[in-house]
Amino acid sequence: MERLAYDIAIVGGGAAGLRAAIAAAETSRSLRIVVVSKVYPMRSHTVSAEGGTAAVLRDYDSFDSHGFDTVKGSDFLADQDAVEFFVRRAPGEIVQMEHWGCPWSRDPDGHVAVRAFGGMSVKRTAFAADKVGFHMLHTLFQTSLKYESIERLDEWFVTQILVEGGKVVGVAALELKSGAIKAISAKAVIIATGGAGRVYEFTTNGAIKTGDGMALAYRAGAALKDMEFLQFHPTCLPGTGILITEAARGEGGYLVNSKGERFLKKYVPEKMELGPRDILSRSIIQEIREGRGFEGPYGPHVGLDLRHLGEEVIDKKLPMVRELAEEYAGIDPVHELIPVRPGQHYIMGGVHTDITGFTGVAGLYAAGEAACVSINGANRLGSNSLSECLVFGAEAGRSAASFAMTRPPVGSNPVSALVKAEESRVFDGLLKREGGENLADVRRDMQHTMDESVGIYRSGEVLEKAVSHLRDLQWRWDRVGVRDKDPFFNTELTATLELDYMLELAEVIAKAALLRKESRGAHSRTDFPKRDDANYLTHSMALRSATGPQFDGLPVRITKWQPAARVY
Repeated sequence: MERLAYDIAIVGGGAAGLRAAIAAAETSRSLRIVVVSKVYPMRSHTVSAEGGTAAVLRDYDSFDSHGFDTVKGSDFLADQDAVEFFVRRAPGEIVQMEHWGCPWSRDPDGHVAVRAFGGMSVKRTAFAADKVGFHMLHTLFQTSLKYESIERLDEWFVTQILVEGGKVVGVAALELKSGAIKAISAKAVIIATGGAGRVYEFTTNGAIKTGDGMALAYRAGAALKDMEFLQFHPTCLPGTGILITEAARGEGGYLVNSKGERFLKKYVPEKMELGPRDILSRSIIQEIREGRGFEGPYGPHVGLDLRHLGEEVIDKKLPMVRELAEEYAGIDPVHELIPVRPGQHYIMGGVHTDITGFTGVAGLYAAGEAACVSINGANRLGSNSLSECLVFGAEAGRSAASFAMTRPPVGSNPVSALVKAEESRVFDGLLKREGGENLADVRRDMQHTMDESVGIYRSGEVLEKAVSHLRDLQWRWDRVGVRDKDPFFNTELTATLELDYMLELAEVIAKAALLRKESRGAHSRTDFPKRDDANYLTHSMALRSATGPQFDGLPVRITKWQPAARVY
């Protein structure tokens, strides 16, 4: 069996993964680093981010202001030591991206431009028009090419993290073009695979965001933290789930109901369109439920009004918004309202890590949306996520590098044996399976269950049924047949593997939501409508067992901001 040997294996080629690779390479030139990605890095989901990335870049701003906004936005569930670390490191990362060539938008005096974003008390979101993820990912990708110690395995799908004696020894990965599972030994592994939005049907997430890294770490013994907290972005195009960036509201766009009212004055009068995403999403649903939504071919929605901004502003600062509205909704926002409604966008939870990215499993680290450090708590503020990828991607890279330099080379015996078992699981257990269940039917059933039962509003009775049904779907997955037996680029096989990961994560999400009997941030229980700090000012921690997820709690770390009423 062919074995590829490295010091560090990074799973995922988006912003967090590439930033980790660069940081590891800068730590020591002697390290061999590999980025393993199931897509070409420039197809990673970072490329879809539009609005901007937050950091303290102005004299009128401060670390305490950014920190408090983040903690308040999190509904006081964020770990405040992690938040303080994050806000202090973020400006340096923005400057570093500038030095690497990221084409930030500029003010007339030459300063990097900043715009307003929801939940932020001042303008602190740096941007590159409304294509910031595209430009940031390009910058990181091009920078990574400078380092001879960084290698890439593009279109390789990691199917298992290899653990021997409680320590990570590498990963098993399916090379898509050959259909062979290869052994990749490594002293340290960093998970940077992004979120799990595809457990939902109406989502802004691309088809690749199936939670692979979260599930792999969970199966390797790491805990999943705060998985009940799913963010629903308020402005998505009905019928597609395509996101209309918060930057459209940051530049002055309005949300209106069918009566032409800026209805947010009833819900967040001080912040209006720049309120936090969880509150705005619930407000939109409330307007629709009370009959003040527009009717459209894909159901009720509200309107996003940019007409008063004028064509020049829209074309200069929001060109992608105009392009998306024209191409996918058939309207020109210079003259017409953009139809929008909430859709699943981000998961605040993920693989439990400390500030260094360490998961608790020796040699295993995580960063980006796949990880939960936690700076986002119960609700992430828009534009903190890209900064998080940079700050904690770099920290995970440096930490993994330091760890790898203390470990001896990984031997071939444990790796070969573990990969042989994985080959048997995938090829004998899946590829040869002739079950009667249809992959698309099971996936659609899962997504429908999550949309209907674990959405913006939740209740105990509905969640109990969802947990039971998701367990049944795992039983059905065991009977999914793979009809395509061709080993080369077998997308049916990879989709079956992805669905296995998603079903396990869906169960964790639903069960965590059932157990949290309060409303906090993006988790809104109709049967427990109030926040309960006495019993639930804790992170939920899920560990895998033979009978499903087993839950425990972890206290929230508070440094300077005591929990208070979250009023905007």
